[in-house]
Amino acid sequence: MPAERKRSVNMDEKDVCTSSSKEKEKDRDGERRPASARDKAKDEAKMSGKEEKRKRLEEEKKKREEKERRKKEEEKLKAEEEQKKKEEEEKRQQEEEERKLQEEEAKRQREEEAALLKEKEEGHQLHQEAWERNQCRKELRSKNQNAQEGRPEEAFFSRLDSSLKKNTAFVKKLRTLTEQQRDSLSNDFGSLNLSKYIGEAVSSVVEAKLKISDVGCAVHLCSLFHQRYTEFAPLLLQAWKKHFEARKEDKSPNVSKLRTDLRFIAELTIVGLFTDKEGLSLIYEQLKSIIGTDRETHTHVSVVISFCKHCGDDIAGLLPRKVKLAAEKFGLGFPPSEIITIEKQQPFQNLLREYFTSLTKHLKKDHRELQNTERQNRRILHSKGELSEDRHKQYEEFATSYQKLLANTQSLADLLDENMPELPQDKTVQEEHGPGIDIFTPGKPGEYDLEGGIWEDEDARNFYENLVDLKAFVPAILFKDNEKSGQAKDKDDGKDGKEVKDAASTTTEELELELEALDIADEPLELEGPDEAENEELAKKLLDEQEQEDEEANTGSHLKLIVDAFIQQLPNCVNRDLIDKAAMDFCMNMNTKSNRRKLVRALFTVPRQRLDLLPFYSRLVATLHPCMSDVAEDLCSMLKGDFRFHIRKKDQINIETKNKTVRFIGELTKFKMFSKTDTLHCLKMLLSDFTHHHIEMACTLLETSGRFLFRSPDSHLRTSVLLEQMMRKKQAQHLDARYVTMVENAYYYCNPPPMEKTVRKKRPPLQEYIRKLLYKDLSKVTTEKVLRQMRKLPWQDPEAKSYLICCMVNIWNVKYNSIHCVANLLAGLVAYQEDVGIHVVDGVLEDIRLGMEVNQPKFNQRRISSAKFLGELYNYRMVESAVIFRTLFSFISFGINQDGSPSALDPPEHLFRIRLVCTLLDTCGQYFDRGSSKRKLDCFLIYFQRYIWWKKSTDVWTKDHPFPIDIDYMITDTLELLRPKMRLSCSLEEATKQVTDLEREVLVKLGLAMGRDGRSSAMSEEDDDGDDDEEGGAETEEQSGNESEMNEQEEDEGSENEEGEREEEEEENTDYLTDSNKENETDEENNEVTIRGGGLKHVACAEDEDFIQALDKMMLENLQQRSGETVKVHQLDVAIPLQLKSQLKKGGSREPCIGEDDAAADISDTMQFVMLTRKGNKQQYKILNVPLSSHLAANHFNQQQAEQEERMKMKKLTLDINERQEQEDYQEMMQSLAQRPAPANTNRERRPRYQHPKGAPNADLIFKTGGRRR
Repeated sequence: MPAERKRSVNMDEKDVCTSSSKEKEKDRDGERRPASARDKAKDEAKMSGKEEKRKRLEEEKKKREEKERRKKEEEKLKAEEEQKKKEEEEKRQQEEEERKLQEEEAKRQREEEAALLKEKEEGHQLHQEAWERNQCRKELRSKNQNAQEGRPEEAFFSRLDSSLKKNTAFVKKLRTLTEQQRDSLSNDFGSLNLSKYIGEAVSSVVEAKLKISDVGCAVHLCSLFHQRYTEFAPLLLQAWKKHFEARKEDKSPNVSKLRTDLRFIAELTIVGLFTDKEGLSLIYEQLKSIIGTDRETHTHVSVVISFCKHCGDDIAGLLPRKVKLAAEKFGLGFPPSEIITIEKQQPFQNLLREYFTSLTKHLKKDHRELQNTERQNRRILHSKGELSEDRHKQYEEFATSYQKLLANTQSLADLLDENMPELPQDKTVQEEHGPGIDIFTPGKPGEYDLEGGIWEDEDARNFYENLVDLKAFVPAILFKDNEKSGQAKDKDDGKDGKEVKDAASTTTEELELELEALDIADEPLELEGPDEAENEELAKKLLDEQEQEDEEANTGSHLKLIVDAFIQQLPNCVNRDLIDKAAMDFCMNMNTKSNRRKLVRALFTVPRQRLDLLPFYSRLVATLHPCMSDVAEDLCSMLKGDFRFHIRKKDQINIETKNKTVRFIGELTKFKMFSKTDTLHCLKMLLSDFTHHHIEMACTLLETSGRFLFRSPDSHLRTSVLLEQMMRKKQAQHLDARYVTMVENAYYYCNPPPMEKTVRKKRPPLQEYIRKLLYKDLSKVTTEKVLRQMRKLPWQDPEAKSYLICCMVNIWNVKYNSIHCVANLLAGLVAYQEDVGIHVVDGVLEDIRLGMEVNQPKFNQRRISSAKFLGELYNYRMVESAVIFRTLFSFISFGINQDGSPSALDPPEHLFRIRLVCTLLDTCGQYFDRGSSKRKLDCFLIYFQRYIWWKKSTDVWTKDHPFPIDIDYMITDTLELLRPKMRLSCSLEEATKQVTDLEREVLVKLGLAMGRDGRSSAMSEEDDDGDDDEEGGAETEEQSGNESEMNEQEEDEGSENEEGEREEEEEENTDYLTDSNKENETDEENNEVTIRGGGLKHVACAEDEDFIQALDKMMLENLQQRSGETVKVHQLDVAIPLQLKSQLKKGGSREPCIGEDDAAADISDTMQFVMLTRKGNKQQYKILNVPLSSHLAANHFNQQQAEQEERMKMKKLTLDINERQEQEDYQEMMQSLAQRPAPANTNRERRPRYQHPKGAPNADLIFKTGGRRR
């Protein structure tokens, strides 16, 4: 269009120019007209171009706006869907929270109801006990007050027993009376005359050692005495007064006796044995003296609590808060205090409340002191990292006494109906527990993950904690020396503790002040003083050992040889079972003092290269420790001495020995044989001189036991302080990069940086169960079980069904070796859920295609799994061979430029598609070995070789960067497996030539085939039928063998079938040429056949139907007639007479005959037959030599060979069955023998072979196959 416009504009310009030249003289204004016309045309052209450009811009703008509008609508719809999902999720969460709240509320209500019911039962029980106690006291008080009227006369006492023996025995019983003796003592009292023994009885009652539960029995007997004898009560009162006067002089009275006595006299006063004036004054005096002497220490608070609990309601008019609340809550009426008046009760109330006030002051004081102690302990822990044993023990004792005082105060407050004092919490506790101190809280038992556990995993915990208990297996007599030495050490420790306790108490305050300002110093530690003493002791021990060894060497004991052999075998104990067995062996057979020292020396001198033995040697020491503790002590002392020697030496040699020593110390620390305090002290010594070898030793120690020390509660603080100091030293000193890496590795091993935990996706239980079945339980053995479980799933639920399909499509989540199990499972599942197989296959194919389109290396593993899964699906007849070949051709053709230029979907350096092809062929290529699928695979392999050589010929691969050899090996292995005799291409040109030749040959044959319409259509139909028959996947061995035999027979029949096969091959190659070039076409399009030509058309008529009915009737009648007849089997081979057989065998030396069994003999050119003739009534036989080239001899020979093979096969099956029966019988016999103790067989090497009782059948005789009898 622009060219036409320009041409028209030029013509106009020419016309205008000619007209202007003619009229030039007439008018001068004519000169401007052509110019204006030209300008006008140009303007029109420009305007038209601008208009088109503007329209085009407007159209693009409209398209862009439309695209943006659609995008916004999609985003809006997506946002609405997300909002809807979010609202549904929130609604579901809200419903879940409401349900949980309802459940919690219901649970809380049930708990409240149960607590209320329990409280109600307790209130009713208190109510019943109070009324029973009040009623009993009232009755007994009335009897005692009216005892004067009911006392018997003198004549009554004359009838009682006054014998000295019985009366004195009764008085003695009063000294040890109990509640269980109430009935017997009451009966004895009723039959005795104790008039002359009142004084002795009174003293026995007062001095009796009673319990709180026995007071009721004592009060009952005193009431019996008072009701019969007038002088008993005054004497008892005087005796109590004397007893209490004597107790005032006692500086440390018995609290239990004091508690019982105070309740005894209170009960006697309540029941009216004493008058109110006498009894109450006595009780008040005793209570006042107890409280007066106990206002500071409150050691007798239990006496006051017991008095208030049992007698406070009547003596002091107390109403416990518990009883008061029960009466108000449940409307219960408790008995009023009517025995003693309120005026007499008031002094007791005042006295008890004063005591409670002093008790609360004491409690507040102890509370403040306990908080101060805790604060000081935190400061010491923060500065030093540990507490001294004395200070820790003092704190525990003080905390225990405070808890006891708090419990007593609460009990007394409840009895007096008083409020507990406020105990303010120290504010500095929260501040000091803030970011300033990192207190490690170990996880619960069983949590051994990296974040919170002491051990790395469960195996490590079992190794270091679950030791063999030798005391359960070894007799105690074998380690009696250890018990004696342990008892002696305990006595020495007790003596030392008593001596040190006094000195420690005087210097506690000074130590507190020092420890508050203490920090870890950087100066080197002094090691001379204690080390020299320990070294001297160690030297003495070694000298003693040497002397004892010399003595044993002189004696030449047999035990020495056993110990030496044991020590030589120790380096071979490289697992837990062996080292535990060695420990038990040593404890059982070699436990002497000298042998223990030998063992210690052998453990200490472990080779420096055998660091792997140190954990096992440490376990050996820890296992032996309960029975022989000196082994651990001696070894630890030797390691300490060696460590100090290396520290003091400060040389830069023997680093392996130094690392061995500190690693041994670390392993013993984890077994708790080497104390944590000593280990941390060793680390502190290394940090004091943090240079050269000391850095490596410190890092080795931390890598061995640093995690254990840092995560143990008792050593966490000190370890963290030392770790921080190590990091400060690393920053301050200019260390080598190697040392910096070692220090950081050791630090982060002990204290790893905080990491965000991966949030595990929460799935419904059904989905978790499906994943468990597919990804965990499924294996070759459990396929049937998993299939049964899968069939039980709710298949009517579309969500569950789609999730199962998704899990099967995501085959990369399954173990690679179990992919065939998923295919097997799917094949079994399709019989019940047909659409599942379709969806899974479709998903797998889609994933394979998506992997080729995306082509990201992170998806390589899942692409391999998908290819493997597709091959297994073909093996289990879930897909046809056409799908496999279409996928194979897509691997080598999708996204590849025909001109050989690089493609983004398959760059030249990417060889992953070759791996996909090899994986798929390795999985299912072995079944493409016959028929059309074999020809298809041959065709594909030619194209595959061209693809490989195209990859190899790119410029990416050079001498410095050659083609990967593993890919070459993989290709070679795959091709050798499929086509071992195939000739491989040696260059790209050769591979391209093979492809060109193949395409030319197929095109030529295709043209010939198209020329012969009828035959080509028929052959193509036969080809399709063959494909359908062979696309079933992998057949069984018998089927494949039968098919191969049929193919061989067909190939031998003649050249006509060969021509048919050539035509089939043409059509197959044509199909897959079109498939490789047009990969998006379907199977139906490739296999489409057009049938040309006409033929006779069948016209239905009535005569045909009559004919068919008559034919069916005739066939039915014939079948009914023949059904009653007996079927006779024709005898093909007539038996040969015996004399003729002998003649045939004699002639067998020259040529083979019919009866000969040796199938391996050479076959001659003729075959012997016996001809049967009849002459009259006599049969005559004649031997004929028939050449093998004849049809009769060849068929008969083939028939004989087939029968021989069948007999050999049946023979093998029968013998296998027999052998299996013999083996099963033998196993049953062995099991029955194993269940009962069998006698020792001294002749086990010559055990006779087991023979079946029925005997093995002679298979050669049965099947007429000759050979050796088994």
